[in-house]
Amino acid sequence: MSSPIKPLGDRVVAVREEAATKTASGLYLPDNAKEKPVLAKVVATGKDVKNVKAGEKILYKEYSTTEIKIDGVEYLIVKEEDILGTV
Repeated sequence: MSSPIKPLGDRVVAVREEAATKTASGLYLPDNAKEKPVLAKVVATGKDVKNVKAGEKILYKEYSTTEIKIDGVEYLIVKEEDILGTV
């Protein structure tokens, strides 16, 4: 997946993973009970990003992102320092 957003500096553009719709025991969750996942797939990186590449899955700080919706796809812009790790 390519990104219509070109990140600058130490920014990363990612797409959030889908929230779980069912619990491990098989119960379905209503939309308002789902937690926002903190796992996303990187689709583009700025020129100063050193530790992650496009295609990797990242864990990020939940409230430190900028969310933008373009053509029905919700993109996240995350600073590299707010990425906690890769999966």
